[in-house]
Amino acid sequence: MAAPLLEVQNITVCRGERPALRGLSLRIEEGEHIAILGPNGCGKSTLLKVITREEYPLLRPDSFVRIYGQDRWHLDELRQWLGIVSNDWMARATRDVRGRELVLGGFFNSIVIEPYHEVTPSMRERADAALAEMGVLHLADRWTDELSSGEARRILLARALVHQPKALLLDEPGTSLDFAAQRHLNELISLQARQGRTIVLVTHHLSDILPEMERVAFLHEGRILADGPKQDMLTSRRLSELFNTRLEVVCHEGRYALV
Repeated sequence: MAAPLLEVQNITVCRGERPALRGLSLRIEEGEHIAILGPNGCGKSTLLKVITREEYPLLRPDSFVRIYGQDRWHLDELRQWLGIVSNDWMARATRDVRGRELVLGGFFNSIVIEPYHEVTPSMRERADAALAEMGVLHLADRWTDELSSGEARRILLARALVHQPKALLLDEPGTSLDFAAQRHLNELISLQARQGRTIVLVTHHLSDILPEMERVAFLHEGRILADGPKQDMLTSRRLSELFNTRLEVVCHEGRYALV
């Protein structure tokens, strides 16, 4: 059997003196599509940063983090396996950056192309192909601060896919999008799921959860509170308990929403 994308056991990650993750254990198989759902501040983004090795857990003899079966990775090599869609990238594009440059930065884990980066013709071709796949090739030369939220998110998705990763990690991709932009983005991500890429989504929005996602895990105060099939997890009672407020959930054609 193929090694799982992620296998973590009893990990604790601290932000200052406050634990962001507390004794968390989780396993995500290759090819699986999972949504990790929880309120703001529960540790969702920290968990993604553990996977991408931007955050490290406390060293303990009974804990470990394994990505595709390996405990140790060269970061440049790991990032070729993982495509990351995070609004942090757009927030960090404080200088004048064009759409194509942001996508090319995916090869170097950078926002801008620096003089020491060697951009090959093949990289440029792949960047334009990724932009075209996301339907935003016409924005290749547009400054990123001129983009709408939906346009920016599709360019970030192109950036995540430019090196053809095995898995996509999505950090609240629907934030600030209108209904049409979110639906379009979800369709693009659904296509990646159907093409066989592992999809890991962290969110507090039901509208981010795709029909292709069969598993949902609840994250609360840095711990996995519950984990199971989507239809068992996304009920009014369970979501009301998770978010500590009364919620009513409806499902239509595999898509969930609050009423």
